[in-house]
Amino acid sequence: MSGAGKKPGLCVISGVTGMTGSELARQLVRRGSRVVGFDNFFASSIAAVEDILDHPLFTFWEYDLNHEGQMERLARQVRALGREWGPAVYINCAAVVHTEHFYHVERTFDTNVLGMRRFLEQAIAEGAEIFINCSTSEVYSIASWREGGVRESDCLQLASAEHSQRTSYAAGKLMTEFFMKDAADAGKIKGCSVRFANVYSAGELCPKHIIPHILHSLKRDGRVELLENSRRNRRTFLYNTDSCSAVLALIDAEDALDGTVYNAATQEEISIVDLTALCARQLNIPNPEIVFRGWRASDPERRLLNTDKLRTRTGWAPQVSLEQGIRLCAGRLL
Repeated sequence: MSGAGKKPGLCVISGVTGMTGSELARQLVRRGSRVVGFDNFFASSIAAVEDILDHPLFTFWEYDLNHEGQMERLARQVRALGREWGPAVYINCAAVVHTEHFYHVERTFDTNVLGMRRFLEQAIAEGAEIFINCSTSEVYSIASWREGGVRESDCLQLASAEHSQRTSYAAGKLMTEFFMKDAADAGKIKGCSVRFANVYSAGELCPKHIIPHILHSLKRDGRVELLENSRRNRRTFLYNTDSCSAVLALIDAEDALDGTVYNAATQEEISIVDLTALCARQLNIPNPEIVFRGWRASDPERRLLNTDKLRTRTGWAPQVSLEQGIRLCAGRLL
């Protein structure tokens, strides 16, 4: 599966009922891979994979990444399937990602750091071919914008504990990138980490991220409440089918699986205020009311990622524009 023309293989996905995991499972099944996915439904639902639950190439288990016994059962199941499908590709999508948890270290550490490391160790022990670690652009923290976008090789500037506990989430994800790099450098497994821009999807079930929050609020109330930061903040957004196609592009590009990090993003930077207006137009709301309330510490005003490395090594490029993506999301509500 890591080279052109190879038979699609066995893929194991943690957090498979999350936004990224479910779409990855869908895309992999469509191209003929045998997919085993698991989730504990911490912030998701089986409805996310309802359309492929009965597909002969997909198997779902209600397992917890931090449950030792369940992970041992997973290893045995992967081992059995490997006799037919060959070495597996492990994709770690499990993460505590909603901003309401970012300020609580314990809520993110067990899954985002310890869980990832155990999953990586299992992949190595089971002779997996590839490990893809889904990370986040949150690791750029304070210095999240430079002319042309921040690059994977740029030095990071993180907030301290005295400044904001929010950075604990970013620091935890950064640790997983070190685990990935160390394993690849030691020749234990091929793989890499992917830092996604703000990912969104028409199928997102939990409207706590900014785009579904805006759309649901406008649809329900004709108004939206935003943080005071939103008066100045600008972001780029990546539609979920594109973020998942980036993962598949890396899996298929053997030379890219060097343990390093890849940015996946678009270059369509937009202010949160203009994003609200775009969402309102797609919902046919002419003059949306915005209420600014609250403040988030250590929230960068801009986040723009440079994607030259990913594009050059894999040929990947996003296919869904922001306007197209918002139209797809709004269409689910109309």
